[in-house]
Amino acid sequence: MQFQNNKERILIIDFGSQVTKLIARRIRDLGVYSEIVPPQELKKKLKNLSLIKGIILSGGPSTVTKDKHQTISKDLFEKKIPILGICYGLQLISKLYGGSIKSSKKRREFGRAFLYKKKNSELIKNFLISRKVVWMSHEDAVFKLPKNFNCIAFTKDSKYTIIENAQKKIYGVQFHPEVTHTEKGEQIFKNFLFSICKVKKKWNIVSQKKKLIGEIKKVVKKDKVICALSGGVDSSVVALLVNKAIKKNLICIMVDTGLMRKDEFKYTYKIFKDRYKLNVKLINASKIFIEKLKNTSNPEKKRKIIGGLFIKIFEKEAKKIKNVKYLAQGTLYPDIIESRSSSGSKSSKIKSHHNVGGLPKKMNLKLLEPLKEFFKDEVRVLGKSLGLSKDISLRHPFPGPGLGIRIIGNINAEKIKILQEADHIYINELKKNNLYDKIWQAYVALLPVKSVGVMGDSRTYEYICLLRAVTSEDGMTADYFKFPKEFLDKISNKIVNNVKGINRVVYDITSKPPSTIELE
Repeated sequence: MQFQNNKERILIIDFGSQVTKLIARRIRDLGVYSEIVPPQELKKKLKNLSLIKGIILSGGPSTVTKDKHQTISKDLFEKKIPILGICYGLQLISKLYGGSIKSSKKRREFGRAFLYKKKNSELIKNFLISRKVVWMSHEDAVFKLPKNFNCIAFTKDSKYTIIENAQKKIYGVQFHPEVTHTEKGEQIFKNFLFSICKVKKKWNIVSQKKKLIGEIKKVVKKDKVICALSGGVDSSVVALLVNKAIKKNLICIMVDTGLMRKDEFKYTYKIFKDRYKLNVKLINASKIFIEKLKNTSNPEKKRKIIGGLFIKIFEKEAKKIKNVKYLAQGTLYPDIIESRSSSGSKSSKIKSHHNVGGLPKKMNLKLLEPLKEFFKDEVRVLGKSLGLSKDISLRHPFPGPGLGIRIIGNINAEKIKILQEADHIYINELKKNNLYDKIWQAYVALLPVKSVGVMGDSRTYEYICLLRAVTSEDGMTADYFKFPKEFLDKISNKIVNNVKGINRVVYDITSKPPSTIELE
């Protein structure tokens, strides 16, 4: 199901950078709608040019120094739409306009660099006076400027760090203004949006509420919808949105897979039944899920099995109810992008999301995904405007496959119980110590190895559990949370003393990248 998409926008052409989504976020934060599109879908997106107020070319792993490299038609630059190239985007602009780009292992730049001003430009207004710290990630560099382009700024190892053709409104920056490491990087986007593209602030997540409710009514009409309600932020917001639109024609189904946190299903079921008066049906399918996952250790297979079982259950329930045509679920924009693996964009598929890559190709129900244009923090704001309680709207992200991908390797009932107990202690202690709201996501994972320990003068041979806690703006990049030593001492002691089956606790101090937030 596609909602009408008639918003003015900034189009971001994704050449495969792992931080492309940060560009989209920065632009939306400034009140302008942005959309990410792989190069091979660009032609389709250009059919309605009046809605496109500017185009950004992202970074990426490709190199224009090779014969085969990602590109776009030069015709795009003749459509009188302002264009900004970032990193690879700058190099591609230079290549298309006859500049010279070379790879240089001696002059490559990764990390912090000092940017120096050479000439005034609308793009650097209120951003660069003399010197600025920017974040670099490149080995290729422009060695010869394209004809009719000017150099605006440079670094020690990059002669043409910012370039422009002001007449054609084409700009390029070698650094990444979208990352927080670039000082005042958002000013580059402000200048591009408001001074160059002349776009107006029209994007506001709360203002989208009425539009979404209206679109759901228009699409669904008198048909019935079942909603896959897990109790997480995303599915909860979908349930409240669809309920506003079609009332009694919404049936929420909560499937207890046996892979949720301890007591979470009972708690969530009661809230939606009693507080929000939703039509909720609870199905206990834990035995089926655990049996189907038996002897499956591959994380992608786990996701496929879980996704397939969900659909079978929903389709079975739909047959019991007349006129059910839609399955509503809380798919978000990052789910779509992160699950996309396209040869055209060369984006690396990190993992299949339960809501996207985990679904079977053939389904009897049509998908209703009203949040698939939104980021997580936007959904939280939308949830607040719908009256969603703080304890749900501020919940940490929880994966669709649940604990199935937090038990590394094979799954069984014993491991699930061990993990639920450890996770319950960890999350409760975070809340008691006022740490929960300072963390983007926290969880316990059970590792597929046992280690020797000693308890009460006796030898033990039990599992190792891993604690994970990260800070992030949107889950695309993340750093580990710096716990006080006293908290780590306390939580380790409490888990080992209270959870039979665990005799060792470790804390993951890896950032994203190079790791992901979840282990699988």
